[in-house]
Amino acid sequence: MEFQRVLALIKREMKKTVREPAVLFMIFLFPIVFVFAFGASFGGGGSQPSYSIGIVNLDQTNSVNASKIFYIALSNTKILSLHVYTNNQSAQNDLSQGKVQAVIIIPNDFSKSLVSFETVPNEPNKWINSTLKLYLDKGSLVATQAIPPIIQQVLTAITGQTQQIPSNPFHLETASLVEVKTPSALDFIAPGMFTFASIFLIMMVSQSFTQDRENGMMKRIRITPTTPTEFMLSQAISYMIIALVQAALVFIMVYIMGFRPAVGIPVYIFAFLLVLVFSLSNVGFGLITATIAKSSGAATGLSFLFVLPQLFLGTFVGASLSSAAQIVGKFVPSYYVTDALTSLFLRGAAITSPIILLDVATISISCIFILAIGVILYDKYFRI
Repeated sequence: MEFQRVLALIKREMKKTVREPAVLFMIFLFPIVFVFAFGASFGGGGSQPSYSIGIVNLDQTNSVNASKIFYIALSNTKILSLHVYTNNQSAQNDLSQGKVQAVIIIPNDFSKSLVSFETVPNEPNKWINSTLKLYLDKGSLVATQAIPPIIQQVLTAITGQTQQIPSNPFHLETASLVEVKTPSALDFIAPGMFTFASIFLIMMVSQSFTQDRENGMMKRIRITPTTPTEFMLSQAISYMIIALVQAALVFIMVYIMGFRPAVGIPVYIFAFLLVLVFSLSNVGFGLITATIAKSSGAATGLSFLFVLPQLFLGTFVGASLSSAAQIVGKFVPSYYVTDALTSLFLRGAAITSPIILLDVATISISCIFILAIGVILYDKYFRI
């Protein structure tokens, strides 16, 4: 393989891209307009039928099992799924990876507090006040908005008080929101924006390959010493460069608009690499589309067969869809990119955490599989 030929093809692809106004819009202007429009007006997610809640019980009182009463009351809501942890560290690890949407720390005076209330319910000055700490998933707008009222309602219910007079000895402290600023809607949708912009590579790749076939470029390349491997490698590198430019533009825009994740430089580098790997799967989808399409116009329409599922099921849009749609979303590559970026930027998960490694493995495997199919199909039907 001659690397000089690969470089020449990359230069050709870059020149063709720069000279095409429509493609320039998709690369440079679309990410800016897209981020500005959604960042300025998007109002957040919708609802989901259940939430996974982690519980760490520090109350060891045996005479009155108030913790069990609390567990039963939480389960009876039919909205919360409980996971009991033996220590806070394990619970926080799962919270940072998005395995649970909240963690409740039951204090050691919880049972004593309930007993003091039941003994003298009308004398608040004799109650033993108890504070429950609630840590929320900062990667979910729905969780931060919906879970605290549910927990507060359950605490009110176990004392027998009404919501109109919610006087009880329990205080719910949202610990995860005390130390940091309250996340905005932009914070929740920003990770999905990186995925969103990269998906449109499918359309660009399918149009480019179809146009090259229509104008005879493929025939001219075929009579040169260029091998199929060199040609495909040049195309993959070219579109990875385009994906890198898009990711950089999206990051600049969301940063200007106030997105400030508390992460280090290695996380940013890792995130950009993840987007680049994801871009290869979109190149594969583009090749598959180019194989089917008979013209560049048809390629544009057919590309939406791959674009729309990833847009609606695998980006920030999926958080507002039904539970069934969210399950289906796990079958598109973009879901795992968004999930990994959300865990890294919002939940503070480590790069080496199991959920991140699982997302990376899934993205990498799907990328290799999709790109291989695209190359094989295109090489089979339109040999260069």
